[in-house]
Amino acid sequence: MTSLQDRINRLFEEAFPRTGESDEQGPGIWRPPVDILDTESAIVIEVEVPGINKDDISIDLKENVLSIKGERKLEADRKEENYYQRERRFGWFQRTFTLPAYVEPESIKATFKQGVLKIEIPKPEERKPKQIEID
Repeated sequence: MTSLQDRINRLFEEAFPRTGESDEQGPGIWRPPVDILDTESAIVIEVEVPGINKDDISIDLKENVLSIKGERKLEADRKEENYYQRERRFGWFQRTFTLPAYVEPESIKATFKQGVLKIEIPKPEERKPKQIEID
């Protein structure tokens, strides 16, 4: 199901690109890369956000929609005319993901290490795969 949702999201992003994402637009909206893993015990979301302080990131859950927002700030002492080349994106970002209805919000954990935000969403016991023995 997640794979289908990713494909649909990519289709809409290609058909209706967001303002500020192309190189000509300059700083503004950018999209950090995300990996989503489905393990036996949890859904794990890893967001690559190097150069961002964890205090500049917020995670919200409302009606099974997980929102990750943040901002990568350009250093104040650097001036635009001093750059030969500038490829890193600055400005704010937001990523949203629809979670399965069975998620328990109080059990979600987030860690931040070496520029990677890791969000673990444990699966409730009744949703974990169960081996059934044949008599």
